[in-house]
Amino acid sequence: MDVTGLSGLQPGERASSCPQEGMPGPSDSLDLVQECLQQFTVTRTQLQQIQASLLCSMEQALKGQDGPAPSVRMLPTYVGSTPHGTEQGDFLVLELGATGASLRVLWVTLTGTQEHRVEPRSQEFEIPQEVMLGPGQQLFDFAARCLSEFLDAHPVKNQDLKLGFNFSFPCHQTGLDKTYNIDVLAIVNDTVGTMMGCELGAGPCEVGLIVDTGTNACYMEEARHVAALDEDRGRTCVSVEWGSFCDEQALGPALTTFDRALDLESLSPGAQRFEKMIGGLYLGELVRLVLVHLAQHGLLFGGYTSPALLSPGSILLEHVAELEDPTTGTARAHTILQDLGLSPQASDAQLVQRVCAAVCARAAQLCAAALAAVLSRLQHGREQRALRVVVATGGRVLERQPRFQRTLKETVALLAPECDVSFIPSVDGGGRGVAMVTAVAARLAAHRHILEETLAPLQLTLEQLAVVQAQMREAMVRGLRGEASSLRMLPTYVRSTPDGTERGDFLALDLGGTNFRVLLVRVAEGSVQIINQVYSIPECVAQGSGQQLFDHIVDCIVDFQQRQGLMGQSLPLGFTFSFPCKQLGLDQGILLNWTKGFKASGCEGQDVVHLLREAIRRRQAMELNVVAIVNDTVGTMMSCGYDDPRCEMGLIVGTGTNACYMEELQNVASVPGDSGLMCINMEWGAFGDHGSLGTLSTCFDARVDQASINPGKQRFEKMISGMYLGEIVRHILLHLTSLGVLFRGRESRCLQTRGIFKTKFLSEIESDSLALRQVRAILEDLGLTLTSDDALMVLEVCQVVSRRAAQLCGAGVAAVVEKIRENRGLQELTVSVGVDGTLYKLHPHFSRLVSATVQKLAPHCTVTFLQSEDGSGKGAALVTAVACRLTPMAVSEGISKSGGLSLA
Repeated sequence: MDVTGLSGLQPGERASSCPQEGMPGPSDSLDLVQECLQQFTVTRTQLQQIQASLLCSMEQALKGQDGPAPSVRMLPTYVGSTPHGTEQGDFLVLELGATGASLRVLWVTLTGTQEHRVEPRSQEFEIPQEVMLGPGQQLFDFAARCLSEFLDAHPVKNQDLKLGFNFSFPCHQTGLDKTYNIDVLAIVNDTVGTMMGCELGAGPCEVGLIVDTGTNACYMEEARHVAALDEDRGRTCVSVEWGSFCDEQALGPALTTFDRALDLESLSPGAQRFEKMIGGLYLGELVRLVLVHLAQHGLLFGGYTSPALLSPGSILLEHVAELEDPTTGTARAHTILQDLGLSPQASDAQLVQRVCAAVCARAAQLCAAALAAVLSRLQHGREQRALRVVVATGGRVLERQPRFQRTLKETVALLAPECDVSFIPSVDGGGRGVAMVTAVAARLAAHRHILEETLAPLQLTLEQLAVVQAQMREAMVRGLRGEASSLRMLPTYVRSTPDGTERGDFLALDLGGTNFRVLLVRVAEGSVQIINQVYSIPECVAQGSGQQLFDHIVDCIVDFQQRQGLMGQSLPLGFTFSFPCKQLGLDQGILLNWTKGFKASGCEGQDVVHLLREAIRRRQAMELNVVAIVNDTVGTMMSCGYDDPRCEMGLIVGTGTNACYMEELQNVASVPGDSGLMCINMEWGAFGDHGSLGTLSTCFDARVDQASINPGKQRFEKMISGMYLGEIVRHILLHLTSLGVLFRGRESRCLQTRGIFKTKFLSEIESDSLALRQVRAILEDLGLTLTSDDALMVLEVCQVVSRRAAQLCGAGVAAVVEKIRENRGLQELTVSVGVDGTLYKLHPHFSRLVSATVQKLAPHCTVTFLQSEDGSGKGAALVTAVACRLTPMAVSEGISKSGGLSLA
């Protein structure tokens, strides 16, 4: 740039050395120098404005919005993972133009450990001028020849080579497969290479910073925030391309007259304004313009300007680094200035050093403001109050100018106080970094293959589900006929669902665990009101004698009646008894065996209603009219049936799973009669115990089954219900960890603990509202140290396991509704299913998947799923209410006739 006109001096002309003749005196000189360099001072407020403006531009670009001013370009690099230290193998790297008109080929060996490093082998090829200026195909053919020459000189054992490119434009592979099988896995820019080449020390490196000829940064962004990607999980590396940032309102106050002069004379006026204040290509030119200005005003070199000093590009980044370095003293400054044709005094050398320091300090502060914007974005995107992050640094400015890096760190700490930042120099980002990108891509591809192979047996096709549906239909028919079947198809003696005319007050009991409930249910026109009290069952009572247990139950009922003012009333009572029973009538249920920690003696094989009535008789001061014993599945159906008369099926999907439905009485061999309906308790958890599910069972199902208290039994339940899904996931995670796919192959005691992975974790992990960091937090609470990749894989495992469970459940429902439809000879059936259970209600996708499966497998049935509210209590009362409506005399007498009261 020609600046001679500013003072009227010609090249080589010396200004007057006499202050009286226009030259400033010593004190005036210092003031003028200070005034000149003051332009490079950036205040904290200005830096914060730049940080905020750049952050706003970043977020606009991520959303695909165009701001009023040119924004930064947030370019996805499709690098979705950072190294975790286990990468190993041999990789080729091709660097084009990294050191001018040259091409470098590297052979990088990664050993998977930091202790055993293998230095890369490399070879540099000069690109001929005719190739540089020729067509693109000629350039890439030249690259192919260089690769072949390099590989010929370095014989390889494995012909399957993986290659990464270090340049920022798309390329087409031409001729690379002629001699060697080369798989091109990655195209990487230098910033990403810097981030990926960072040594693993303080933690995973997720930010890359380059300050070289130009400047740029990249960081790992949450994929869901990048509009250009169709992803809602995981992370992707985004190249910020902040050199183009140019918000005049924020950047304007930091621009000096020298910046504006440099920009006007550049090859791209108005573009890359931010980079021109920071990048090494421009720092030397800024210093030169300041020196010319000071010399022309008589403040340097006695007012003399040499032709070299007036020539653009005469002061390079290397010169600035040496001039600024205080360790070299003024001797090196004298040499550099003399090479420019100047005769500096000692004071001149010191002043030149001050100029270099001012220009570079501003560059470092501006770079820090931009980096602080990236850190803020990282912190906000992950919703973290405090952020701990490693920034990999690269580029000659950062490498050769210690003051620049020191100022950068101090300013970042000032602008991003909530971020704990570790700066680590990258190790050959262009070589090892690109190799690491390639290695990570290869690792992810290999792990993806293993994951898909592992999960494939759990991903059921529609054809497989249709087979399950058909097998269940067959097992239902056999069970109803009394033939050998895995489905017991137990009559419940409930022969009608509510019709809305039921009225009255009813008592209900709910025994199914360590807590026992007594309920007062008031059925009125259009409403059901419930008052309940929870009582505990002490362990000594649950495992004592049967008489002790049922006496305790009666004591709880008496207490409830006293609290509610019901003493002296004999209300009809329904008893929800959630243990395996064989019913002989509506009010007769033979306990087959205790579960859930109960071991009360003298109960198994006995009628539990009789045991309850005996306990009531022992308590002579009260009367209770026990009308019905109810399975929780039946209670669910009846509860929903009160609101929807079309509800003819009950479904439980919680800790366990079961179903009931209204069957034609003529099909029930164990109960006499040819007309009407009978509710059948399917006990479908045992479906498949005769081997019909063998082809769908995986090794993980087998492990869960073998470790259970009832190996070989309840096979359907063990593939569906909440008691087992977490265990299936845990065994899959253990398998993937043993293969090195998860958690860096490090097995933890936590994951080896049976029952540690609760089914509720599946619901939480698969929640659409959870960010990936929250998924990680759930797993880290279990003591698992994991990466974002691990979190994504765990998510996928959970999705596959819960999807299979929902689809199998849907196949069962489809079998039931299709049987109802065919029983009635209907072409189309409209029916409702009452559902209860924590898995069905709390899992974010389970209910939708069940419904979708039913729709596919039973296309002639319109099925509505209704979630039950207090099916175990309200349902028992409604069974009792229906019994009172249909058989008032028998109920009032409280007598079981002909093998038990039947709700007929």
